[in-house]
Amino acid sequence: MFFRNESFRDFLQFYPVVSVIVAINVILWLLMFIPNPLSPIIYTWGVGWNVGIDLGEYWRLVTPIFLHSPNDVSHILFNSFSLILFGPALEQMIGKFKFMLVYLITGIVGNVFTYLVGTSALHLGASGALYGLLGLLLYMSFFRLDLIDPASKQIVTVITLIGVFMTFIQPGINISAHIFGLIAGFALGPIFLTHAVPYSPWRNQRRRVVRSDGLNYDPNRWDKRRFRFRMNRNVSSIIWWIILILAVLGILAGVI
Repeated sequence: MFFRNESFRDFLQFYPVVSVIVAINVILWLLMFIPNPLSPIIYTWGVGWNVGIDLGEYWRLVTPIFLHSPNDVSHILFNSFSLILFGPALEQMIGKFKFMLVYLITGIVGNVFTYLVGTSALHLGASGALYGLLGLLLYMSFFRLDLIDPASKQIVTVITLIGVFMTFIQPGINISAHIFGLIAGFALGPIFLTHAVPYSPWRNQRRRVVRSDGLNYDPNRWDKRRFRFRMNRNVSSIIWWIILILAVLGILAGVI
């Protein structure tokens, strides 16, 4: 469920919402990291700031979801890996529009409760949204076992428990965003998983559009695909294990 063999091009085609979110996050981070006239503008007007919300700047409940600390490359790195790990399966299972809604709703819920708690600290990051995805997967693990395999259920449960535990013991963590994002994702489970279908890598293969005029038939085309799969499978598995380890390290470090 969390390990696939897509090429980069196929990943962009099969999971466009995840790809766009990661691209937005990285581009905005680069614009803040590299000195330029836009850097202070993006940070000043996008960072979560409860005083600003009190003054009517309600967009600050949304914009922090897509911003990450320009002084900490691990922040954007681990968050991106976590989204790439957990997002694609959900995007396929519930659909692009529902996935986008879950990501935004849970991220906003995390920021709303950050505001209600009344902290004066500035905050930014996709923590609420990412924990929202974990919350949805956690609901699936308990109440929709038809949608998740035992190994994936174990991964979700362990990472969620570690993430919640580290949320309360690591300094400088936006506890409200983590916990209420997780709760929001779990609460959305009965609604957004109603018509969900189990994840299947073969469904992606059937979506491939083969452009042909019918005159260039290659009788060995299936053999070529099998050969390419054998060549890439081990490399892809290693890459996805690295992504999983980095995502877990991100949770342990308290940066997501």
